Amino acid sequence: MDIFSQLGNIIVELYKSSGLATLGWQNYVMIVISFILMFLAIKKQYEPLLLLPIAFGMMLVNIFPAIMGNPVTQFMTEEQLVAGGLDPNSYIKTTMADGSVVYNVTQNGGLFYYLYQGVHLGIFPPLIFLGIGAMTDFGPLIANPKSFILGAAAQIGIFITFIGAILLGFKTNEAGSIAIIGGADGPTAIFVTSKLSPELLGPIAVAAYSYMALVPIIQPPIMKLLTTKKERSIVMGQLRPVSKLEKIIFPIVVVVLVAILLPDAAPLVGMLMLGNLFKESGVVDRIAKTAQNELMNIVTIFLGVTVGATASGTLFLTPKTLGIIALGLIAFCLGTACGVLFGKIMCWATKGKVNPLIGSAGVSAVPMAARISQKVGQEENPANFLLMHAMGPNVAGVIGSAVAAGVLISVLK
Repeated sequence: MDIFSQLGNIIVELYKSSGLATLGWQNYVMIVISFILMFLAIKKQYEPLLLLPIAFGMMLVNIFPAIMGNPVTQFMTEEQLVAGGLDPNSYIKTTMADGSVVYNVTQNGGLFYYLYQGVHLGIFPPLIFLGIGAMTDFGPLIANPKSFILGAAAQIGIFITFIGAILLGFKTNEAGSIAIIGGADGPTAIFVTSKLSPELLGPIAVAAYSYMALVPIIQPPIMKLLTTKKERSIVMGQLRPVSKLEKIIFPIVVVVLVAILLPDAAPLVGMLMLGNLFKESGVVDRIAKTAQNELMNIVTIFLGVTVGATASGTLFLTPKTLGIIALGLIAFCLGTACGVLFGKIMCWATKGKVNPLIGSAGVSAVPMAARISQKVGQEENPANFLLMHAMGPNVAGVIGSAVAAGVLISVLK
């Protein structure tokens, strides 16, 4: 009987320590959502580099919440330490107000807690921008500077949502953090939120990256709703060649202007342009390749899994969080719509030389948004090649979202 009793006690203890006894219904809902996101990443290939680590981090934290746990500090007496088999000489001694002597004992946090500090402290977003700059050709934007208008137009959704969030009762700093989701730029959303509303970092980061990954689902219906078949079929002329000198001067000029006018945007824009200068200068190929590949991949892994790990069911499935996600979707849809509408204005102003679809690429989901412009255009006209034309607004959108971030931070912080 003793053996069976001991075995029963072991089974009970195993059950108490398992997720079956500790997880709530919210955790199971988030686990199911993580499975759906994994399916979209693997089967549909919707931005798998982002969606797969986010989904896996989401699944893991809802099965094993301690992986995101904070360090715990407690005070113990010498007797308690010795009883626990610990050496008092390994801990800091503190004398309390009543004269008693205790030892400061800190229990380490979970793995993702430490990786998440790169998100919390705003370290990862500029590093991501460095990689994006090193991977991106600014030639289409330089060849067609009018693309800046479409990139700026797509940021209008940010400011409309900002006003709407305030009207719905959110504080101004919270409204700014929610609105920046409309730029469809995960690093920028994280950077702004870490400055304005760190307590909202989890849901805003998950929403921003999820909408970036779901661009192929969200954007096409809006693009088709706001354009005619004739407009979608417009074939645009070839862009002019851009010299190497122009490509080298461009990032330097942009950094100088932005840093002077909006210092708060300098970390993002500065790292973006530094990465691009690495690429275009042609003299630091080894550094450029590291920024494009090894550094970008490492930061993306850490950023993705820790962003996903913020989506714990008990914290995520609340009315406020769900409202933030809904407003973020509205902001993104408005940004897409404003870009397309300004594209229609440019189409009219140029007498049909601009395809309005490239306006949707004004959100800064690089290069997915540009690819969607190309895809939707070719569905109407197989001879239509809009990718390079859409890359102009797409790159302008990256710069525009960083500038919008600088405006929000400088006004609201």
